[in-house]
Amino acid sequence: MAKDRLSGKLAVILHADVAGSTQLVQQDEQLAHERIQEAFRRFSDTIGKYQGRVRELRGDALLAEFKLASDAVTAALAFQADHTDHNTRLNDNIRPRLRIGIALGEVVIADNTVTGAGVVLAQRVEQLAEPEGLCITAAIHEALPGRMPFDQENLGEQVLKGFDEPVRVYRVELSPGESIPPPQASEQLELVPRKWRLIAIVALTALIVGGGGLSYWFKSLAPIEEPASVDRMSSSLSDLPSIAVLPFTNMSGDSEQEYFVDGMTEDLITDLSKLSGLFVIARHSVFTYKGQSAKVQQVAEDLGVRYILEGSVRRAGDQIRINAQLIDATTGGHLWAERYDRQLQNIFAIQDEITASIVQALEIRLTTQEKEALIANATINFDAYEIFLRGQRSFRSRDRESISETISAYREAIKLDPEFSRAYGAIAVAMTLQYLRGWTESPLETQHLALELAQKAVAMSNKIPQVYWALGYVHLYRKEHDKAVQATQKAIEIAPNYADAYGLLALIYNHQGNPDAAIASITRGMELNPYYTYDYPYNLGRAQYLSGQYQDAIENLLKSLEKNETAAYPRVYLIASYAKLGLIDDAEWEAEQLQVQSPEITISQLRRTFPQTNTLMDELALDLRKAGLPE
Repeated sequence: MAKDRLSGKLAVILHADVAGSTQLVQQDEQLAHERIQEAFRRFSDTIGKYQGRVRELRGDALLAEFKLASDAVTAALAFQADHTDHNTRLNDNIRPRLRIGIALGEVVIADNTVTGAGVVLAQRVEQLAEPEGLCITAAIHEALPGRMPFDQENLGEQVLKGFDEPVRVYRVELSPGESIPPPQASEQLELVPRKWRLIAIVALTALIVGGGGLSYWFKSLAPIEEPASVDRMSSSLSDLPSIAVLPFTNMSGDSEQEYFVDGMTEDLITDLSKLSGLFVIARHSVFTYKGQSAKVQQVAEDLGVRYILEGSVRRAGDQIRINAQLIDATTGGHLWAERYDRQLQNIFAIQDEITASIVQALEIRLTTQEKEALIANATINFDAYEIFLRGQRSFRSRDRESISETISAYREAIKLDPEFSRAYGAIAVAMTLQYLRGWTESPLETQHLALELAQKAVAMSNKIPQVYWALGYVHLYRKEHDKAVQATQKAIEIAPNYADAYGLLALIYNHQGNPDAAIASITRGMELNPYYTYDYPYNLGRAQYLSGQYQDAIENLLKSLEKNETAAYPRVYLIASYAKLGLIDDAEWEAEQLQVQSPEITISQLRRTFPQTNTLMDELALDLRKAGLPE
């Protein structure tokens, strides 16, 4: 086994085949074979002149290995120019035309046979070339000296069969008016930039010492990213290791699987949020990059983090393949990468393994409580989990019909797993929303059932932060502020990076009349969720109104409305803030806007549904009356 591992190496691989060989053979089988063989003999001679070595020649395909990227590209262009000229002198249509692809990758050589990811990559890239054309990967593009007389057209990121991650490809031609460079001695040029040789050495050492498959090795050879600048980051790096988990890419070819891939990403974020030794960016902020081809460098600078986790998910039947890699954005280096080929039922184990690998790579010390929280699963029933994720997708629409669909999905999940704590908590939240929006014929019964379900969720699992969030949410709208604070603080105790828990806690403190605590909580939430939703500046502005900072309140409430112009409560407090400053015209205009957008909101309706103390409500009502809001 050790001998086979030692045969692996990083190499420049050239693959060529004959375009339309079947049609050539159908015209004249014997002549077509003779001309294809003759073309490959001439190509082999050219390859030898440029320090290359033909490793395999079969039928209508050729495989060669080079030490130098420049030699491989030059040999390919030299042959194509000569062969095109050769074909023009033929007096019939049996003219073999070759497509060529060149890639840098790992290969394993045994008995003069070359296999490995580098070979497959070269084959796939060759298929993108036009007849008599040449395509290369980004690694080859980077390795070519700038003095080479080649025009290289960037074809962008290409999805290649057998590769989970897109590959950047270039089309190469000889520059107009230039000549093909002559062969050079191999010692005159480096194979590739120094960084590539270092990566190869590290990867090969890991393979020899630690074992593992070629898929892991290939991942380790991924190009180093352009480093992020700490000086250009949106905020100072946390004293703790800081990380953003980008939305994993759905590689299944089925858009219906997006909910599953997104749910898995969210669960990874939640697991990492449980670690006090990490600073973890919230879901909403990282999901702003969903569907974008943002560079790791830019994401790190935008979010102010050092580490980026990215990956992809391919689901086929009852099988799943997950690729994940952890990148240090400040150096561009890949700290860890792995591919998981498992059955769908093992999705929970994969998530645990990814989290454990990150903890190990970043050398995070776990407390006893954190170890217990990480192994706490709300369910181990995959079918229930999948239905629950569908319910989460419906919940985001927040309209009457989607909330009913959400509750039905959660109930179905509970039927499959009666101990599914998160599903109980999620139903409680959805029912509370039904109560608040007036979407239930029995509001008191709905409110009471929501509390029962939230309490049941906590009783089932006291290590899941979402169930405590749900309990805090239910208590809030029962005006049980102290209990709401206790439950939400418990969610934060389990998951110190839980941004939405800080947001909910700020909302509770505002209803309780504790603006200083609200400001502290929402400020922490904004740090964890820099692309925050409208309710973050709403809670900050509301707390500033309560503490008498009316001008600051107006600025943040306007920011909230910029993010969601139809949101009612930010406008309520904007009206009150204008009234406090005597800006009655502005207050009246905002009141008119509120009545157009939300005609159901009146002072009495707010008294009935707004879960704040009576003293606070009396003060708010005075300001709203000044603006003419109906009783």
